[in-house]
Amino acid sequence: MKKQLKGLERHFTSQGVDPFASVVWERRDAKISNYRTGEVAFEQDGVEVPSTWSMNATNILSQKYFRGALDSPDREGSLKTVADRIVDTLASWGQKDGYFTGPDEAATFADELKYLLIHQRAAFNSPVWFNIGVKGVPQQGSACFILSVDDTMDAILNWYREEGVIFKGGSGSGVNLSRIRSSMEHLNGGGTASGPVSFMRGADASAGTIKSGGKTRRAAKMVILDVSHPDVEEFIWTKAIEERKARTLEAAGFDMGVDGKDAFSVQYQNANNSVRVSDEFMQAVLEGRDWELRAVTTGEVLRRLPARELMRQIAQAAWECADPGVQYDSTINRWHTTPNAGRINGSNPCSEYMHLDNSSCNLASINLLKYLNDDGSFDVDGFTHAVSLLIVAQDILVGNADYPTDKIAKTSRAFRQLGIGYANLGALLMALGLPYDSEAGRAYGAAITAIMTGYAYDTSACLAARVGAFDGYDADREGMLRVIGMHHEHVSKINSYFVPPELITAAQEIWQETETLAQEQGIRNAQVSLLAPTGTIGLLMDCDTTGIEPDLGLVKFKTLVGGGTMTFVNQTVPRALRSLGYDQTAIDSIVAYIDEHKTILGAPQLKEEHLPVFACAMGDNVISYRGHIAMMSAVQPFLSGAISKTVNLPESATVEDIEEAYIESWRLGLKAVAIYRDNCKVGQPLQTMRKEEKPVVTAEVAELRREIADLGSRSKRERLPRHRQSRTYAFQVADAEGYATVGEYPDGRPGEVFIKVSKQGSTLAGVMDAFSIAVSLGLQHGVPMETFVRKYVNMRFEPAGITDDQDIRIASSLVDYIFRRLAIDYLDTDSRDDLGIHTTGERTRSLLFPTEDSHLPSNKEIDESYGASVTPLPPLDDATPFVQSDAPYCYSCGNVMQRSGSCFVCASCGTTSGCS
Repeated sequence: MKKQLKGLERHFTSQGVDPFASVVWERRDAKISNYRTGEVAFEQDGVEVPSTWSMNATNILSQKYFRGALDSPDREGSLKTVADRIVDTLASWGQKDGYFTGPDEAATFADELKYLLIHQRAAFNSPVWFNIGVKGVPQQGSACFILSVDDTMDAILNWYREEGVIFKGGSGSGVNLSRIRSSMEHLNGGGTASGPVSFMRGADASAGTIKSGGKTRRAAKMVILDVSHPDVEEFIWTKAIEERKARTLEAAGFDMGVDGKDAFSVQYQNANNSVRVSDEFMQAVLEGRDWELRAVTTGEVLRRLPARELMRQIAQAAWECADPGVQYDSTINRWHTTPNAGRINGSNPCSEYMHLDNSSCNLASINLLKYLNDDGSFDVDGFTHAVSLLIVAQDILVGNADYPTDKIAKTSRAFRQLGIGYANLGALLMALGLPYDSEAGRAYGAAITAIMTGYAYDTSACLAARVGAFDGYDADREGMLRVIGMHHEHVSKINSYFVPPELITAAQEIWQETETLAQEQGIRNAQVSLLAPTGTIGLLMDCDTTGIEPDLGLVKFKTLVGGGTMTFVNQTVPRALRSLGYDQTAIDSIVAYIDEHKTILGAPQLKEEHLPVFACAMGDNVISYRGHIAMMSAVQPFLSGAISKTVNLPESATVEDIEEAYIESWRLGLKAVAIYRDNCKVGQPLQTMRKEEKPVVTAEVAELRREIADLGSRSKRERLPRHRQSRTYAFQVADAEGYATVGEYPDGRPGEVFIKVSKQGSTLAGVMDAFSIAVSLGLQHGVPMETFVRKYVNMRFEPAGITDDQDIRIASSLVDYIFRRLAIDYLDTDSRDDLGIHTTGERTRSLLFPTEDSHLPSNKEIDESYGASVTPLPPLDDATPFVQSDAPYCYSCGNVMQRSGSCFVCASCGTTSGCS
């Protein structure tokens, strides 16, 4: 071998010194209580962990990863036991398979890996923790699987069975259903086919009955359909229609909570749905061309429709229920390392693993904050050593782990796909004093990711020299080297102005070396890196932020020894303030303010220019959705796979905002994107109080009343002249018709609004009359029209739907429509920009001519747009800290979960709805 494997040298440990002696150990009682009932959900006394581990991490380790029946002699009770079980098994397998030159190298491998695990510097995905080394259970080590299904009943029924086996083993799966003929096509024996959507019902019901690993979480799955499939419209609307049903049932008094007795009637809720779109489709959207839906069996065109209309349907459905997401097929296959082995059709449940059908990927993630030195420098040597060590460990797993099907076992061992990634990027950037949504933050993230994947492929090349390249390497050598060259090329595009020279130098040197080694020695693994949600293992490592996500909020909840919780300001905040040059007095003052007010806005002594450093995913100082997308685009060119991340949008976001997010993500070269608009789902809500205590409309009206009262105390009513001009217009929202009359002051300002609706019953007519009077009085007492618009747009109630107004195609209620119309008629463009309200013409121009020179992007320009700067939106007003209205209650302990990538994780016990 031409180069020593860096991960098999000692870096953190010394020969002859037990790595467990590097920490102070203590015993404590692990206890998890049910948030809703107060009952103890899990309890184990005398758990042995390092003293530096939090109680949360202790609870997760003991509840999820200790094996053996509780209170039995076989029950594990120490992290030492778990680390020995996993690492010693891997070392034994590695020695058997020729990974080590001898016992000394095997001992080095074991000591170094145990050090990483007990110091929370890295962690394997969950199946490794609860399967590897356990006698009598399948040694399943992968969290992510991609299945395939053909257009036969046997294949469809086998899909159900394979998913069940995968879920039982504690993992998740994804499948592209586009090979199944559409409901518009005929069967060979006569009659019409059911179509893929109908078969999704059976798979959804099966998934809803199986807990992953038989223990803690429901099944995680992904369902994908190509944008050219004739049933794509039905697929787009499956979950949105079910969401409407859920809202109707909840309003009628049915129990639609997370474990509500009536929630089972809502279908398709156990899967993430994604539409696969091509570059050709996206160009058709921009150019306003028609799109063809083609028969699966014959390829004939069954229907044509405007591509923009289809994209609008995707955005509208996502606005209603957060599904479907979008996967960019052309981009995915452009970065495919083994195209001769077959194209990439599917992904795992969270869209970060994308490779061949009937394949798997085992994941491991590195805690980035552990490699940040006190002086602000990044420990490149320690980080790259950890990368190399983990790649060796993961590759050993591939050849020795068990798989749910023979097809998956064959593909996985032939192509040896790995998924190394990281967590705590958001905390790392904050600790450095860098805003997440900034050129500096994106450049730093890109450099770290480039180094990680570069060293992963470098190690893979060294492994190829020692134990051989992957089986399909010779057939796809050209494709493999082409993609490695693409990664290398993008290193030069990192903005070195914002990155320490040692990071840029490390990235450049490792990719130069990797490209040379790959050409000379081959590659052991067809893929090496991705960014997973790191839900459970992120909490196990006591990470402030998961995966690539920014911080959720500046105040965290901490589980205490002996039970109970407390809130505290993230420890990253004082570290960030020190990096920004604040003295201890100022730091103490700012931290105390955050602790009291649960916000940093208004904190004494904090400089305004430093506010973006502390922007979070939620709260009153939030990162715009464009900031999320821009960070993804900066790191994507340095990942073999993709990124598990949900782009969060406020409740006030429009369908057009979501459409723009999907188009922008394609332009910037992402492989997939999922969105969530706050409060768009009725099921599984986080509720800070009972619904009868906080009706949505009452809260808005109460705030408006306070504003009116305040203005009224300072001003007198300005009555309209007896004879005044007015404008009246007819409107239709869904099946509701009506008229609105706006009376104006002589200078053209609106002073009164009267709304009449027909065929909706006397109750709604009376309410609208009373509402009109209240708004009119507010206008005459000086309440700005902008205030009314801000409070009432996006209010949701029936009737809602398509309108007959060319400027406002969709309205979520009559009130939403009226105030959008008033905004267009009476507010200037800048004010409407701030509110996100635009006419159809303005939106069309924005989509068609996104750049100043107003030309359509070429494929080359799309490629070159990776990491491009994206102008952030202004901070959103009136955001509520820490509220994630789609967050479910934990299936295991009943506590409220929080979003982690495309999934949810319980901060109390580590249960996740995803596959990490």
